[in-house]
Amino acid sequence: MILAGDIGGTKTVLALFSREDGVAGGAVHETRFESDKFSSLEAVIVEFLRETKARPVAASFGVAGPVKDGQAQITNLPWTISAETISSSFDIKDVFLLNDLESIATAIPYMGADELHTLNQGTVAAEANIVVVAPGTGLGVAFLVWIGTGYKACASEGGHTAFSPRNMQEMELLKYLQCRYDHVSFERICSGSQLPNIYDFFKEQGGYTEPAWLTAALEQASDRTPVIVQAALEEKADICEATLDIFVHTLGTVIGNMVVTLLPKGGIYLGGGIPPRILTRLQQPDFLSAISDKGRFSGLSSTMPVHVIMDPKSALHGAARFGLNSIKSS
Repeated sequence: MILAGDIGGTKTVLALFSREDGVAGGAVHETRFESDKFSSLEAVIVEFLRETKARPVAASFGVAGPVKDGQAQITNLPWTISAETISSSFDIKDVFLLNDLESIATAIPYMGADELHTLNQGTVAAEANIVVVAPGTGLGVAFLVWIGTGYKACASEGGHTAFSPRNMQEMELLKYLQCRYDHVSFERICSGSQLPNIYDFFKEQGGYTEPAWLTAALEQASDRTPVIVQAALEEKADICEATLDIFVHTLGTVIGNMVVTLLPKGGIYLGGGIPPRILTRLQQPDFLSAISDKGRFSGLSSTMPVHVIMDPKSALHGAARFGLNSIKSS
């Protein structure tokens, strides 16, 4: 067996895959854990192995944070992960750590049509670059490049590039957030944990009325984001619709920046937990317009294929494939 994991700020999913059957055979066993209820990844692994009685021969984890020299600090969780520590603690010879967006990117070449929803068919070029943008708890960015025999997934921390407003309203939002943060990145706006920043901006500006039912719902919620997003999708509160509009337009800006940076003629893939939940909003024309709002390069940007990844386990599957491929090639 190989132990694979999707390690995020909100959830940690661990699963066992058979070396013989691979990812296509499905997980032999899979468990989801709430990340903030554990002090470390090692504590989660202890619980999982106690539950399964398994002794994996290798492990591969996609982690929500930068990886360097076999170590990672989770961006939205106080965990430090070390491949060496996991290897020695659980007697697992081969332990691989990769960025969670690198995991999703690794899974993309294996995805079928039923795992994707296409927003823009575009014009696909063979062996061309591919970009992954994933708004979830945070905002992740990765890309794939063709290396002659297949695609290689490359991690980045592109979600932490500086937010670039496109109009006066977004400039006011930037000024508002600069009073809160030393560095206003795209993640401060375009992620599940930070979407309430947009809502607070509109509320403090005083241009929108917050209905009494919404006030009560937000006060009772441990996480305001689902309340705001659902109200926006149901068109129940103008302030929530305005919040989601900014979120969607900012996501389009992030993608458009990646378009002119990496020329992903192989396609743009939206990962993370949020895009499938707001699919009806992303299908509105202003989202693709935000992507192609690149002046002299608008024509080029509008030809890029855009897909939403509908498989909620893409990061887990990518981590498993990375581990299995690494073992086979060693």
